[in-house]
Amino acid sequence: MHRMQTRNRLQIVCGLAIVAAFLADRALADQAGRPIDIGSRRELFVDHLLIDRMDGVTLQLHEPQPAGVALTFDRPYEGVFAAYVTVLYDGQKYRMYYRGLPATRDGQADHSIASEVTCYAESTDGITWTKPSLGLHEVGSNKDNNVILVRNPACHNFAPFLDNRPGVDPPQRFKAVGGNRTVGLLAFVSADGTRWSPLRDEPIITGGAFDSQNVVFWSEHEQAYVCYFRTAKKIGNDSYRWISRSTSKDFLNWTPPVEMDMGDVPPTHFYTNQTHPYYRAPHVYVSIFARFIPGRQVLTREDVRRLGVVGDYFHDVSDACFMTTRGGNRYDRTFLEAFVRPGRGEANWTSRTNYPALGVVPTADSMISMYIQRNYATPTHHLQRLILRPDGFASVRAGFADGEMITKPLTFQGRELALNVSTSAAGQVRVEIQDANGAPLPGYALADSKPVIGDELERVVTWKNGSDVAALAGKPVRLRFVMNEADLYAIQFRQ
Repeated sequence: MHRMQTRNRLQIVCGLAIVAAFLADRALADQAGRPIDIGSRRELFVDHLLIDRMDGVTLQLHEPQPAGVALTFDRPYEGVFAAYVTVLYDGQKYRMYYRGLPATRDGQADHSIASEVTCYAESTDGITWTKPSLGLHEVGSNKDNNVILVRNPACHNFAPFLDNRPGVDPPQRFKAVGGNRTVGLLAFVSADGTRWSPLRDEPIITGGAFDSQNVVFWSEHEQAYVCYFRTAKKIGNDSYRWISRSTSKDFLNWTPPVEMDMGDVPPTHFYTNQTHPYYRAPHVYVSIFARFIPGRQVLTREDVRRLGVVGDYFHDVSDACFMTTRGGNRYDRTFLEAFVRPGRGEANWTSRTNYPALGVVPTADSMISMYIQRNYATPTHHLQRLILRPDGFASVRAGFADGEMITKPLTFQGRELALNVSTSAAGQVRVEIQDANGAPLPGYALADSKPVIGDELERVVTWKNGSDVAALAGKPVRLRFVMNEADLYAIQFRQ
C-alpha cells in the first residue's frame, strides 16, 4: 500500500511539473526581453501567442467546406441515436468508431449496456467508407455486422486513439476509453484496432461526469498521456457542461483532474471537446467542440412531424466551435463564433445534431478532412465530411489595402523560412526580419524582400541575397509581414 501511495504521489508531482513547465514556457511571451523559442516547429496563427501588433490585418477563422456524405447510419443496430464518432489515420488505413443506438418503440434512447454497441468502419482514402463484416459479436441474432464492442458501459462513448508513444507494446498499439459516472473511465487496448480487450477491471480515472465523448492521446509535446473529459461547472446560478484534464506517464496512474480555464469569455455548454494534437503541428491541440444551447427551439411541431424526428429531440440546438490549447489547463478561445454552422436543412436544427467527430486527418496533399454528424434523431441521420486546406483553420488576413503584423521576439532553428500562404492575383506578402527591438536586420529589410505571390503550403521566403537565414538561428528576432489581399496560415523555419 505504501509503495502504491508513493507511486501515486510521484505521478501527481510529475503531472503538475509538466503543467507548470509548459505554462512557464508560454509566459515567456509576456516577459520583456525573453523570446519565444519556436525551434523548427510549424506555428499556426490560431491564437495570439506569436503576435505582438496588427495594423490593417485581422485574425480570421475559416469555414470548412462540405464534401459530401461520408457515412449513413443505416444499420438496424446503428439507428437515429448513433453518436460520438472518432476518426483515425494510421498511415495506411482510415478507421472510424461510433456508438450504435436505435430508438425504442416509444421513440426513446435506451442508454443501457443491452442496447448500445460500438461500430467500426474503414477507408483507404478517408472519403469512401465501408462497414466490414467482422463476425466478432452477435447482434440481432447474427454476427454479420461491423460491431467491435457490446454489453459494456464503454459502448456509450468508446473513444480510441493510436498510441504513438515510442516503445509502446504492439498489443497495445491502439488504446481507448469509455464509461460513465458510475463505473468511471474504463481503458481498453488492441493490436489491430478491431479486437479490443479491457486493460484492467478498474477504471483509470474517476470523479468526472463522463457522459459524453472523453478523449485521450499521447502528447509528444508534453511527454505524457493527456485526457480531456466531461465535468460540470457552476457559474452563477447555472450549471454548465465543462471540460477537465488529467495526465499520466503510464496510462494507468493519473493526476487529479484540473478544470480547464476558458478565459474571460461568456460561458457556454461544451457538450464534446474533441481535443487532439494537430498532426502537422502536434504541440498545438485542436478542439472542434460541440456547442450546446439548451432550450433554444427552432423547429415547430409541424416541422418535427414532417421530418420524422424521433422522440423529443427538438427542444435544443447546437453547432461546432473552434479553440486550441498548447497544454496546461487553459484553452485559447480567440474565436467565439461558430466554426461550423447548422446550415440549410431543417433536420440540422434538431437537438444534439452537428456534433463534430474526433479527429482531423489528411485526405490529400492539399486537403485535410474532418467529419460532423447531421440530421440527428431523424431517418436521414448521417456523417458529413468537411474539408480545409492544411493549417487552414485560421489566418492573418489582409484586405485590399496594405496591412502588417509583427511578431513578438522569437528564436528559431533552420536555414529558411516557409509560409503557408494564399494571395489574390493582386495581392502579396513581404517579410522583414528585425532584431528584438524592431530594427530591420541588414539584408532582411522590407526593401530586400521579394514579394510572395500565389497559393502554396510551403513557400520559401527570399530576399535579394537569397533565402538563407541560418546566421540568425538562435538569435532573438521579430518577423514583420506586410501584406495585402492575402492570408497567412502558418510559418516554419526549416533546414
